[in-house]
Amino acid sequence: MEPNAFPAFPTWADTAASLIDVATGRAPADLVIRGGQWVNVHTREVLPGHDIAIKSGRIACIVPDAAYCTGPDTEVIEADGRYMIPGLCDGHMHIESGMLTPAEFARAVIPHGTTTMFTDPHEIANVLGLRGVRLMHDEALMQPVNIYTQMPSCAPSAPGLETTGYEISPEDVAEAMTWPGIIGLGEMMNFPGVSNCDPKMLAEIAATQAAGKTVGGHYASPDLGPAFAGYVAGGPADDHEGTCEADAIARVRLGMRSMMRLGSAWYDVESQITAITEKGLDPRNFILCTDDCHSGTLINDGHMNRVVRHAIACGCDPLVALQMATVNTATHFGLEREIGSLAPGRRADVILTSDLTTLPIEHVIARGRTVARAGAITVDCPHLDWPDDARQTVHLGHALTAADFEIAAPEGANTVRANVIGVVENQAPTKALKLDLPVANGLVEPTQSTDDVCQIALVERHRATGGVVNAFVSGFGYRGPMAMASTVAHDSHHMIVVGTDRDEMARAANRLAEVGGGITLFRDGTEQALVPLPIAGLMSDSPAAQVAARADALIAAMEAAGCRLNNAYMQHSLLALVVIPELRISDLGLVDVRSFQKIDLLEPAT
Repeated sequence: MEPNAFPAFPTWADTAASLIDVATGRAPADLVIRGGQWVNVHTREVLPGHDIAIKSGRIACIVPDAAYCTGPDTEVIEADGRYMIPGLCDGHMHIESGMLTPAEFARAVIPHGTTTMFTDPHEIANVLGLRGVRLMHDEALMQPVNIYTQMPSCAPSAPGLETTGYEISPEDVAEAMTWPGIIGLGEMMNFPGVSNCDPKMLAEIAATQAAGKTVGGHYASPDLGPAFAGYVAGGPADDHEGTCEADAIARVRLGMRSMMRLGSAWYDVESQITAITEKGLDPRNFILCTDDCHSGTLINDGHMNRVVRHAIACGCDPLVALQMATVNTATHFGLEREIGSLAPGRRADVILTSDLTTLPIEHVIARGRTVARAGAITVDCPHLDWPDDARQTVHLGHALTAADFEIAAPEGANTVRANVIGVVENQAPTKALKLDLPVANGLVEPTQSTDDVCQIALVERHRATGGVVNAFVSGFGYRGPMAMASTVAHDSHHMIVVGTDRDEMARAANRLAEVGGGITLFRDGTEQALVPLPIAGLMSDSPAAQVAARADALIAAMEAAGCRLNNAYMQHSLLALVVIPELRISDLGLVDVRSFQKIDLLEPAT
């Protein structure tokens, strides 16, 4: 589609005269929300007894009594003393992580009060390149809420350490900056590249800044010394990879926004929010986000409302928590005059709630119309017609067998010392372990009984090379013959297979090639769960509730196979993310992310 194919939401300039006429009483409002408590995130006040008058999807005025601009055809919503808060904004997220298309993701989160999202579709960029980004961007603009797209910056995320389906270039970034829904550059994951003045990374940042847009950050190293200083000097304006209070403080002191995330598996709010609640830092430089939420979390637990509630439970003042999920986010992206607060001229994105601590989302208004009530969506979320080439993206080259997953031991060895990926519950980083593994019939074997070691494989799926890289992973707790495979494998999105049995690993991998991508778990020779993700091997255009039900069945199958990790699927999907320490797997081998170097799986005998 061409940029002008989308009916743009009216600008303030388009509606200014009508807004003024309503505010002065010369014309009636389209909608009045009457008798609520105005939660003002600009002043951190709750002002009882106010009405909100809305015209052409924007707020015209907020006054104690809007009767003077209420006409016979004005729709009136009774707030009945409830709190009127701004629609919630997610400052950093990936729609693909919900395993849903933009339309179905919007359908899932609107009842939870999310009316604005800042999304980075770098998952699909790795599979389909700029074309995939445009497809996501186009469907995002069709939705009844605000979905802004950040142009992905790093495909591949670590050049030389992985091979993606497509690569993003500075020319791609410059082109995307002209699209109507592009708000900035997605998370700059190649932090060593920025710190070392990589020309490609600096060209992407320059193209973004030349367009007057925001550069997203991703600094996943604990090193807060010169490398971090160089990264900040390179232009990224925010970061969501902090995991402790010191990380949050370091970022805001250097003029970045610290984005604190609560996703399905990332619990980084509690460990960082003490920078505000105990150290007393200015909260306007902090933003709440989700980063990655799968469909089960969205359906069962919520979205940004869940993050705000969690921040409050961690000791944050409810009004401060709301600021971090509304006006702070809007200001960061240069949209404070457009979204993020209840004030004249802003888009009329309003939530009615009866409690600021438990935050029940009782009525959601977006762009001046009711979009959800009592947990149920009331509007349509239009779908794009996704083309066939976006649905046929799993190319293995040949049917895999158990032999593809064999790891040969050095001749004559009875045991070997192996570099093993160690999963850390509820966090994105892994541990680099060194474990002794047994040898049987010349092959290195996983050891479930003592060290909880499974085999992991990265199966190439973009170019049908037939390549399989094998290694080991610890921490899932699987027992008995099983394997789980996923074509969601951040960020290169090849196929990750984790298992205790090579035959089961082959069955799981071949099954995903058959269905066009997704997640499957095999146990004792039988498929126990399947989540089909036919679009780019990442998303489904089925309703979120259906996808969530399949995801719940997958989690149950993982638990039946012995896994006890919280949201272990998210851990599984990140094992190929070669920009987060310490140890990862890629199509080029085992990668030590502390040094950004490939290392051998087996250590030399001593």
